[in-house]
Amino acid sequence: MKKRTEKALALSLAAVMGLSLAGCGGGQSTTQTTAAAETKKETQAAEAESKETAAAETTAAEAAASTEPVTLRLSWWGGDSRHEATENAVKAFMEKYPNITVDCEYGAWSGWEEKQSLNILSGECADVIQIGSNWVHDYAKGGESYYDLYQLKDVIDLSQFPEEKLKLNEVNGKLMAIPISLTGRLFYWNKTTFDEIGCPIPTDEASLLAAGAAFKAYDEDYYPLALGEYDRMIFMVYYLESKYGKDWVTDGKMNYTEEEVKEGLEFMNKLEAEHVIPSIATIAGDMADSLDKNAKWIDGKYAGLMEWDSAVSKVKEAMEGSVNKPGQEFVIGEFINFGEYQGGFTKISMDFAIKASTEHPKEAALLLNYLLNDPEGVEICSTERGVPCSKVAIAHLNEKELGNAMVKEANAKVLDYSKFTQDAQFDNSELKANPDGLYYKVFGRLSAGEITPEEGAKAMCEGITTILEE
Repeated sequence: MKKRTEKALALSLAAVMGLSLAGCGGGQSTTQTTAAAETKKETQAAEAESKETAAAETTAAEAAASTEPVTLRLSWWGGDSRHEATENAVKAFMEKYPNITVDCEYGAWSGWEEKQSLNILSGECADVIQIGSNWVHDYAKGGESYYDLYQLKDVIDLSQFPEEKLKLNEVNGKLMAIPISLTGRLFYWNKTTFDEIGCPIPTDEASLLAAGAAFKAYDEDYYPLALGEYDRMIFMVYYLESKYGKDWVTDGKMNYTEEEVKEGLEFMNKLEAEHVIPSIATIAGDMADSLDKNAKWIDGKYAGLMEWDSAVSKVKEAMEGSVNKPGQEFVIGEFINFGEYQGGFTKISMDFAIKASTEHPKEAALLLNYLLNDPEGVEICSTERGVPCSKVAIAHLNEKELGNAMVKEANAKVLDYSKFTQDAQFDNSELKANPDGLYYKVFGRLSAGEITPEEGAKAMCEGITTILEE
Protein backbone atom coordinates (compact mmCIF):
# COMPACT_ATOMS: atom_id res chain seq x y z
CA MET A 1 0.00 0.00 0.00
CA LYS A 2 2.83 2.39 0.95
CA LYS A 3 4.67 1.96 -2.36
CA ARG A 4 1.50 2.44 -4.34
CA THR A 5 0.63 5.55 -2.35
CA GLU A 6 4.11 7.02 -2.72
CA LYS A 7 4.11 6.37 -6.45
CA ALA A 8 0.74 8.02 -6.98
CA LEU A 9 1.61 10.96 -4.77
CA ALA A 10 4.91 11.36 -6.55
CA LEU A 11 3.00 11.96 -9.76
CA SER A 12 0.84 14.62 -8.12
CA LEU A 13 3.81 16.27 -6.43
CA ALA A 14 5.73 16.19 -9.66
CA ALA A 15 2.87 18.11 -11.18
CA VAL A 16 3.07 20.65 -8.38
CA MET A 17 6.82 21.02 -8.82
CA GLY A 18 6.53 21.47 -12.56
CA LEU A 19 6.35 24.92 -14.06
CA SER A 20 3.58 24.09 -16.51
CA LEU A 21 0.65 21.87 -15.59
CA ALA A 22 -2.56 21.16 -17.43
CA GLY A 23 -5.69 22.83 -16.05
CA CYS A 24 -8.58 20.87 -14.49
CA GLY A 25 -11.99 20.53 -14.12
CA GLY A 26 -35.48 40.96 32.38
CA GLY A 27 -36.90 38.69 35.10
CA GLN A 28 -37.96 35.11 34.51
CA SER A 29 -41.56 34.00 34.51
CA THR A 30 -42.76 31.21 36.82
CA THR A 31 -42.95 28.88 33.83
CA GLN A 32 -39.36 29.65 32.84
CA THR A 33 -38.15 29.17 36.40
CA THR A 34 -39.94 25.83 36.68
CA ALA A 35 -38.55 24.71 33.33
CA ALA A 36 -35.06 25.71 34.40
CA ALA A 37 -35.44 23.77 37.65
CA GLU A 38 -36.63 20.70 35.78
CA THR A 39 -33.69 20.96 33.37
CA LYS A 40 -31.30 21.23 36.29
CA LYS A 41 -32.83 18.14 37.92
CA GLU A 42 -32.51 16.22 34.68
CA THR A 43 -28.86 17.27 34.32
CA GLN A 44 -28.09 16.27 37.90
CA ALA A 45 -29.84 12.94 37.39
CA ALA A 46 -27.81 12.31 34.21
CA GLU A 47 -24.59 13.16 36.02
CA ALA A 48 -25.50 10.85 38.90
CA GLU A 49 -26.28 8.05 36.46
CA SER A 50 -22.92 8.53 34.74
CA LYS A 51 -21.14 8.37 38.10
CA GLU A 52 -22.98 5.20 39.12
CA THR A 53 -22.13 3.59 35.80
CA ALA A 54 -18.48 4.58 36.12
CA ALA A 55 -18.34 3.20 39.67
CA ALA A 56 -19.81 -0.10 38.52
CA GLU A 57 -17.34 -0.33 35.67
CA THR A 58 -14.43 0.43 38.03
CA THR A 59 -15.49 -2.46 40.24
CA ALA A 60 -15.66 -4.76 37.22
CA ALA A 61 -12.28 -3.51 36.04
CA GLU A 62 -10.63 -4.22 39.38
CA ALA A 63 -12.02 -7.74 39.32
CA ALA A 64 -10.78 -8.32 35.78
CA ALA A 65 -7.19 -7.16 36.36
CA SER A 66 -4.42 -9.29 37.84
CA THR A 67 -3.02 -8.75 41.34
CA GLU A 68 0.42 -9.97 40.29
CA PRO A 69 3.23 -7.39 39.86
CA VAL A 70 2.93 -5.77 36.43
CA THR A 71 4.94 -3.08 34.61
CA LEU A 72 3.37 -0.96 31.88
CA ARG A 73 4.73 1.73 29.59
CA LEU A 74 2.70 4.87 28.88
CA SER A 75 3.73 7.37 26.18
CA TRP A 76 2.43 10.77 25.10
CA TRP A 77 3.52 14.10 23.65
CA GLY A 78 2.69 17.60 24.87
CA GLY A 79 3.91 20.60 26.84
CA ASP A 80 5.17 20.88 30.39
CA SER A 81 1.74 21.26 31.98
CA ARG A 82 0.45 18.09 30.28
CA HIS A 83 3.57 16.21 31.32
CA GLU A 84 3.18 17.27 34.95
CA ALA A 85 -0.55 16.48 35.10
CA THR A 86 -0.12 13.05 33.50
CA GLU A 87 2.77 12.10 35.77
CA ASN A 88 0.67 13.10 38.79
CA ALA A 89 -2.22 10.98 37.50
CA VAL A 90 0.12 8.02 37.03
CA LYS A 91 1.38 8.38 40.61
CA ALA A 92 -2.20 8.38 41.90
CA PHE A 93 -3.01 5.36 39.74
CA MET A 94 -0.06 3.39 41.13
CA GLU A 95 -1.13 4.27 44.66
CA LYS A 96 -4.59 2.92 43.89
CA TYR A 97 -3.18 -0.22 42.23
CA PRO A 98 0.13 -0.88 44.00
CA ASN A 99 0.86 -4.03 41.99
CA ILE A 100 1.05 -1.99 38.76
CA THR A 101 4.14 0.06 37.91
CA VAL A 102 3.84 2.58 35.06
CA ASP A 103 6.92 3.88 33.26
CA CYS A 104 6.32 7.24 31.54
CA GLU A 105 7.74 8.20 28.14
CA TYR A 106 6.99 11.66 26.77
CA GLY A 107 8.32 14.58 24.77
CA ALA A 108 7.48 17.57 22.58
CA TRP A 109 5.57 17.16 19.31
CA SER A 110 8.50 17.94 17.02
CA GLY A 111 9.64 14.63 15.48
CA TRP A 112 7.33 12.64 17.77
CA GLU A 113 5.12 11.10 15.09
CA GLU A 114 8.09 9.97 13.00
CA LYS A 115 9.62 8.17 15.97
CA GLN A 116 6.41 6.68 17.30
CA SER A 117 5.13 5.50 13.92
CA LEU A 118 8.18 3.27 13.59
CA ASN A 119 7.66 1.97 17.13
CA ILE A 120 3.98 1.23 16.47
CA LEU A 121 4.60 -0.58 13.19
CA SER A 122 7.39 -2.67 14.76
CA GLY A 123 5.40 -3.43 17.92
CA GLU A 124 7.96 -1.62 20.10
CA CYS A 125 5.67 1.19 21.25
CA ALA A 126 4.43 1.64 24.82
CA ASP A 127 1.57 -0.50 26.15
CA VAL A 128 -0.73 2.54 26.37
CA ILE A 129 -0.03 5.22 23.79
CA GLN A 130 -1.49 8.64 23.06
CA ILE A 131 -1.98 8.85 19.29
CA GLY A 132 -3.10 11.40 16.72
CA SER A 133 -6.50 10.83 15.16
CA ASN A 134 -4.96 9.91 11.79
CA TRP A 135 -2.67 7.32 13.40
CA VAL A 136 -5.67 5.03 13.86
CA HIS A 137 -5.77 4.28 10.14
CA ASP A 138 -2.25 5.28 9.06
CA TYR A 139 -0.44 2.77 11.29
CA ALA A 140 -3.12 0.18 12.10
CA LYS A 141 -1.86 -2.42 9.58
CA GLY A 142 -5.41 -3.52 8.93
CA GLY A 143 -6.22 -3.64 12.63
CA GLU A 144 -3.14 -5.55 13.76
CA SER A 145 -1.11 -2.76 15.43
CA TYR A 146 -3.54 -1.90 18.21
CA TYR A 147 -5.52 -4.06 20.63
CA ASP A 148 -9.22 -4.41 19.85
CA LEU A 149 -10.72 -2.41 22.72
CA TYR A 150 -14.11 -4.03 22.21
CA GLN A 151 -12.44 -7.07 23.77
CA LEU A 152 -11.76 -5.02 26.91
CA LYS A 153 -15.23 -3.56 27.44
CA ASP A 154 -15.42 -5.34 30.80
CA VAL A 155 -12.62 -3.01 31.94
CA ILE A 156 -13.15 0.16 29.90
CA ASP A 157 -16.54 1.88 30.16
CA LEU A 158 -17.17 2.49 26.47
CA SER A 159 -20.72 3.71 27.16
CA GLN A 160 -19.28 7.06 28.24
CA PHE A 161 -18.22 7.89 24.68
CA PRO A 162 -20.37 8.89 21.67
CA GLU A 163 -20.98 5.78 19.59
CA GLU A 164 -20.41 7.62 16.32
CA LYS A 165 -16.97 8.75 17.52
CA LEU A 166 -16.02 5.20 18.48
CA LYS A 167 -17.09 4.07 15.00
CA LEU A 168 -14.57 6.50 13.51
CA ASN A 169 -11.82 4.55 15.27
CA GLU A 170 -12.80 1.16 13.90
CA VAL A 171 -10.63 -0.78 11.46
CA ASN A 172 -12.11 -4.00 10.10
CA GLY A 173 -14.66 -4.02 12.91
CA LYS A 174 -12.04 -3.63 15.64
CA LEU A 175 -11.94 -0.62 17.97
CA MET A 176 -8.38 0.67 17.63
CA ALA A 177 -8.53 3.61 20.04
CA ILE A 178 -10.75 5.72 22.31
CA PRO A 179 -11.21 9.45 21.63
CA ILE A 180 -9.84 11.66 24.37
CA SER A 181 -11.34 14.95 23.22
CA LEU A 182 -12.97 16.72 20.28
CA THR A 183 -11.46 19.83 18.79
CA GLY A 184 -11.79 22.38 16.01
CA ARG A 185 -10.37 25.70 14.90
CA LEU A 186 -11.59 29.21 15.57
CA PHE A 187 -10.25 32.75 15.44
CA TYR A 188 -8.09 34.48 18.04
CA TRP A 189 -7.46 38.23 17.77
CA ASN A 190 -5.21 40.92 19.23
CA LYS A 191 -7.85 43.52 20.05
CA THR A 192 -5.20 46.08 20.98
CA THR A 193 -3.79 46.14 17.44
CA PHE A 194 -7.21 46.39 15.83
CA ASP A 195 -8.10 49.28 18.17
CA GLU A 196 -4.83 51.08 17.39
CA ILE A 197 -5.45 50.84 13.67
CA GLY A 198 -9.09 51.82 14.12
CA CYS A 199 -10.40 48.71 12.42
CA PRO A 200 -13.18 46.39 13.64
CA ILE A 201 -12.40 42.71 14.13
CA PRO A 202 -13.59 40.87 10.97
CA THR A 203 -16.89 39.03 10.98
CA ASP A 204 -17.45 38.47 7.24
CA GLU A 205 -15.59 38.55 3.93
CA ALA A 206 -16.09 42.27 3.36
CA SER A 207 -14.78 43.27 6.80
CA LEU A 208 -11.85 40.84 6.44
CA LEU A 209 -10.77 42.44 3.15
CA ALA A 210 -11.33 45.92 4.61
CA ALA A 211 -9.04 44.99 7.50
CA GLY A 212 -6.31 44.08 5.00
CA ALA A 213 -6.50 47.52 3.44
CA ALA A 214 -6.52 49.28 6.82
CA PHE A 215 -3.52 47.32 8.11
CA LYS A 216 -1.53 47.98 4.92
CA ALA A 217 -2.23 51.70 5.17
CA TYR A 218 -1.10 51.67 8.80
CA ASP A 219 2.13 49.70 8.29
CA GLU A 220 3.01 47.17 5.61
CA ASP A 221 4.54 44.86 8.25
CA TYR A 222 1.14 44.53 9.93
CA TYR A 223 -1.48 41.93 8.88
CA PRO A 224 -4.91 41.16 10.35
CA LEU A 225 -4.40 37.38 9.98
CA ALA A 226 -1.48 34.98 9.60
CA LEU A 227 -1.79 31.45 8.17
CA GLY A 228 0.88 28.83 7.50
CA GLU A 229 0.49 26.11 4.86
CA TYR A 230 -1.52 23.66 6.97
CA ASP A 231 -3.54 26.56 8.40
CA ARG A 232 -4.38 27.62 4.84
CA MET A 233 -5.68 24.19 3.99
CA ILE A 234 -8.00 24.26 7.01
CA PHE A 235 -9.06 27.84 6.26
CA MET A 236 -9.78 27.04 2.61
CA VAL A 237 -11.96 24.07 3.53
CA TYR A 238 -13.77 26.28 6.07
CA TYR A 239 -14.37 28.84 3.31
CA LEU A 240 -15.70 26.22 0.87
CA GLU A 241 -17.91 24.56 3.48
CA SER A 242 -19.38 27.98 4.29
CA LYS A 243 -20.27 28.51 0.63
CA TYR A 244 -21.35 25.03 -0.46
CA GLY A 245 -22.58 23.39 2.75
CA LYS A 246 -20.99 19.96 2.30
CA ASP A 247 -18.28 17.98 4.06
CA TRP A 248 -14.85 17.96 2.47
CA VAL A 249 -14.94 14.16 2.29
CA THR A 250 -17.79 11.67 2.76
CA ASP A 251 -17.44 7.88 2.74
CA GLY A 252 -13.89 8.05 1.45
CA LYS A 253 -14.60 10.35 -1.49
CA MET A 254 -14.00 14.05 -2.05
CA ASN A 255 -17.19 16.12 -2.23
CA TYR A 256 -15.55 19.02 -4.03
CA THR A 257 -14.68 19.29 -7.70
CA GLU A 258 -11.42 20.61 -9.05
CA GLU A 259 -13.28 23.75 -10.11
CA GLU A 260 -14.49 24.33 -6.54
CA VAL A 261 -11.02 23.68 -5.12
CA LYS A 262 -9.61 26.13 -7.67
CA GLU A 263 -12.10 28.69 -6.36
CA GLY A 264 -10.79 28.11 -2.86
CA LEU A 265 -7.18 28.53 -3.97
CA GLU A 266 -8.08 31.71 -5.84
CA PHE A 267 -9.57 33.06 -2.62
CA MET A 268 -6.33 32.30 -0.76
CA ASN A 269 -4.41 34.20 -3.45
CA LYS A 270 -6.85 37.11 -3.04
CA LEU A 271 -6.18 37.23 0.71
CA GLU A 272 -2.47 37.63 0.02
CA ALA A 273 -3.01 40.22 -2.72
CA GLU A 274 -5.33 42.26 -0.48
CA HIS A 275 -2.80 42.24 2.42
CA VAL A 276 -5.04 40.13 4.66
CA ILE A 277 -2.37 37.45 5.17
CA PRO A 278 1.43 37.53 4.71
CA SER A 279 3.05 35.32 2.09
CA ILE A 280 4.56 31.98 3.02
CA ALA A 281 7.99 33.45 2.27
CA THR A 282 7.32 36.30 4.72
CA ILE A 283 6.33 33.88 7.48
CA ALA A 284 9.35 31.67 6.75
CA GLY A 285 11.56 34.74 7.02
CA ASP A 286 10.29 35.33 10.55
CA MET A 287 12.37 32.29 11.60
CA ALA A 288 9.84 30.94 14.12
CA ASP A 289 8.89 27.31 14.75
CA SER A 290 5.19 28.15 14.90
CA LEU A 291 2.97 31.22 14.70
CA ASP A 292 2.35 31.38 18.46
CA LYS A 293 6.14 31.68 18.88
CA ASN A 294 6.45 34.22 16.09
CA ALA A 295 7.65 37.64 17.31
CA LYS A 296 5.15 39.35 15.01
CA TRP A 297 2.23 37.64 16.77
CA ILE A 298 3.77 38.27 20.18
CA ASP A 299 4.29 41.97 19.43
CA GLY A 300 0.95 42.55 17.64
CA LYS A 301 2.05 42.84 14.01
CA TYR A 302 0.14 39.66 13.15
CA ALA A 303 -3.20 40.43 14.79
CA GLY A 304 -5.10 37.19 14.18
CA LEU A 305 -4.66 33.43 14.11
CA MET A 306 -6.94 30.53 13.23
CA GLU A 307 -5.96 27.90 15.79
CA TRP A 308 -7.24 24.86 17.68
CA ASP A 309 -9.52 25.50 20.65
CA SER A 310 -7.08 23.57 22.85
CA ALA A 311 -4.28 26.02 21.88
CA VAL A 312 -6.01 29.10 23.31
CA SER A 313 -3.84 29.30 26.43
CA LYS A 314 -0.51 29.13 24.64
CA VAL A 315 -1.36 31.73 21.99
CA LYS A 316 -2.85 34.05 24.63
CA GLU A 317 0.11 33.69 26.98
CA ALA A 318 2.59 34.24 24.14
CA MET A 319 0.93 37.52 23.15
CA GLU A 320 0.42 38.74 26.71
CA GLY A 321 4.05 37.91 27.50
CA SER A 322 5.37 40.44 24.99
CA VAL A 323 8.29 42.47 26.35
CA ASN A 324 8.12 45.03 23.56
CA LYS A 325 4.37 45.60 23.81
CA PRO A 326 2.98 44.65 27.22
CA GLY A 327 -0.68 44.95 28.14
CA GLN A 328 -2.19 43.71 24.86
CA GLU A 329 -5.78 42.43 24.95
CA PHE A 330 -6.52 38.95 23.61
CA VAL A 331 -10.02 37.93 22.51
CA ILE A 332 -11.67 34.76 21.27
CA GLY A 333 -13.46 35.84 18.10
CA GLU A 334 -16.67 34.89 16.40
CA PHE A 335 -16.64 32.76 13.27
CA ILE A 336 -16.23 34.65 9.99
CA ASN A 337 -19.27 34.39 7.75
CA PHE A 338 -18.40 33.44 4.17
CA GLY A 339 -21.78 32.14 3.07
CA GLU A 340 -25.12 30.76 4.12
CA TYR A 341 -23.63 27.73 5.90
CA GLN A 342 -21.69 27.40 9.14
CA GLY A 343 -18.32 26.27 7.89
CA GLY A 344 -15.60 24.59 9.90
CA PHE A 345 -15.19 21.06 11.14
CA THR A 346 -14.65 19.21 14.37
CA LYS A 347 -12.43 16.19 14.75
CA ILE A 348 -11.12 13.81 17.35
CA SER A 349 -8.20 15.72 18.81
CA MET A 350 -6.27 12.65 19.97
CA ASP A 351 -6.83 9.12 21.19
CA PHE A 352 -5.51 6.53 23.58
CA ALA A 353 -4.69 3.09 22.19
CA ILE A 354 -3.22 -0.11 23.57
CA LYS A 355 -0.65 -1.96 21.49
CA ALA A 356 -1.78 -5.32 20.18
CA SER A 357 1.24 -7.21 21.57
CA THR A 358 0.96 -5.97 25.15
CA GLU A 359 1.49 -8.71 27.71
CA HIS A 360 -0.95 -7.07 30.13
CA PRO A 361 -4.08 -5.96 28.25
CA LYS A 362 -6.37 -5.91 31.32
CA GLU A 363 -3.99 -3.74 33.33
CA ALA A 364 -3.38 -1.46 30.33
CA ALA A 365 -7.13 -1.07 29.95
CA LEU A 366 -7.41 -0.30 33.66
CA LEU A 367 -4.90 2.54 33.24
CA LEU A 368 -6.69 3.85 30.18
CA ASN A 369 -10.06 3.80 31.94
CA TYR A 370 -8.53 5.58 34.95
CA LEU A 371 -7.22 8.43 32.81
CA LEU A 372 -10.46 8.85 30.84
CA ASN A 373 -13.34 7.89 33.15
CA ASP A 374 -12.22 7.66 36.77
CA PRO A 375 -13.11 10.91 38.61
CA GLU A 376 -9.72 10.92 40.34
CA GLY A 377 -7.75 10.58 37.11
CA VAL A 378 -10.03 12.99 35.27
CA GLU A 379 -9.63 15.63 37.97
CA ILE A 380 -5.84 15.42 37.84
CA CYS A 381 -5.58 15.54 34.04
CA SER A 382 -8.37 18.12 33.78
CA THR A 383 -8.37 19.80 30.33
CA GLU A 384 -4.67 19.20 29.53
CA ARG A 385 -5.77 17.17 26.51
CA GLY A 386 -8.77 19.33 25.72
CA VAL A 387 -12.34 19.09 26.95
CA PRO A 388 -12.99 15.35 27.47
CA CYS A 389 -15.25 13.21 25.30
CA SER A 390 -16.24 11.04 28.26
CA LYS A 391 -19.64 11.97 29.68
CA VAL A 392 -18.66 11.12 33.25
CA ALA A 393 -15.44 13.13 32.86
CA ILE A 394 -17.28 16.22 31.64
CA ALA A 395 -19.85 15.88 34.42
CA HIS A 396 -17.12 15.68 37.05
CA LEU A 397 -15.16 18.66 35.75
CA ASN A 398 -18.32 20.77 35.53
CA GLU A 399 -19.49 19.78 39.01
CA LYS A 400 -16.11 20.65 40.50
CA GLU A 401 -15.72 23.73 38.27
CA LEU A 402 -12.37 22.43 37.08
CA GLY A 403 -10.47 22.92 33.85
CA ASN A 404 -9.14 25.82 31.86
CA ALA A 405 -12.06 28.23 31.47
CA MET A 406 -10.81 29.61 28.15
CA VAL A 407 -10.28 26.14 26.66
CA LYS A 408 -13.82 25.23 27.68
CA GLU A 409 -15.15 28.50 26.21
CA ALA A 410 -13.31 28.00 22.93
CA ASN A 411 -14.35 24.35 22.69
CA ALA A 412 -18.00 25.23 23.36
CA LYS A 413 -17.90 27.81 20.56
CA VAL A 414 -16.45 25.31 18.11
CA LEU A 415 -18.88 22.52 18.95
CA ASP A 416 -21.84 24.91 18.80
CA TYR A 417 -20.92 26.50 15.45
CA SER A 418 -19.04 24.01 13.29
CA LYS A 419 -21.41 21.62 11.55
CA PHE A 420 -18.98 19.48 9.55
CA THR A 421 -16.78 16.52 10.47
CA GLN A 422 -13.15 16.19 9.45
CA ASP A 423 -12.30 13.04 7.57
CA ALA A 424 -9.74 10.81 9.31
CA GLN A 425 -7.40 11.01 6.32
CA PHE A 426 -7.31 14.81 6.30
CA ASP A 427 -4.25 14.61 8.55
CA ASN A 428 -2.61 11.76 6.68
CA SER A 429 1.15 12.29 6.95
CA GLU A 430 1.51 12.20 3.16
CA LEU A 431 -0.71 15.28 3.05
CA LYS A 432 0.16 17.37 6.13
CA ALA A 433 3.83 16.54 6.75
CA ASN A 434 6.10 19.57 6.85
CA PRO A 435 7.75 20.28 4.42
CA ASP A 436 7.06 17.39 2.03
CA GLY A 437 3.31 16.88 2.42
CA LEU A 438 0.96 17.80 -0.39
CA TYR A 439 -0.58 20.75 1.50
CA TYR A 440 2.85 22.30 2.01
CA LYS A 441 3.86 21.74 -1.61
CA VAL A 442 0.70 23.24 -3.07
CA PHE A 443 0.33 26.26 -0.80
CA GLY A 444 4.05 27.02 -0.75
CA ARG A 445 4.33 27.12 -4.54
CA LEU A 446 0.97 28.86 -4.92
CA SER A 447 2.11 31.64 -2.59
CA ALA A 448 5.38 31.94 -4.50
CA GLY A 449 3.50 32.29 -7.79
CA GLU A 450 5.10 29.14 -9.19
CA ILE A 451 1.79 27.41 -9.92
CA THR A 452 -1.70 28.66 -10.73
CA PRO A 453 -4.85 27.87 -8.76
CA GLU A 454 -5.86 25.52 -11.63
CA GLU A 455 -2.60 23.61 -11.36
CA GLY A 456 -2.75 23.52 -7.59
CA ALA A 457 -6.34 22.23 -7.62
CA LYS A 458 -5.43 19.45 -10.04
CA ALA A 459 -2.46 18.31 -7.94
CA MET A 460 -4.44 18.55 -4.72
CA CYS A 461 -7.47 16.62 -5.97
CA GLU A 462 -5.34 13.86 -7.51
CA GLY A 463 -3.15 13.51 -4.42
CA ILE A 464 -6.03 13.45 -1.93
CA THR A 465 -8.03 11.00 -4.06
CA THR A 466 -5.02 8.66 -4.14
CA ILE A 467 -4.81 8.70 -0.35
CA LEU A 468 -8.55 8.08 0.02
CA GLU A 469 -8.47 5.10 -2.36
CA GLU A 470 -5.76 3.28 -0.42
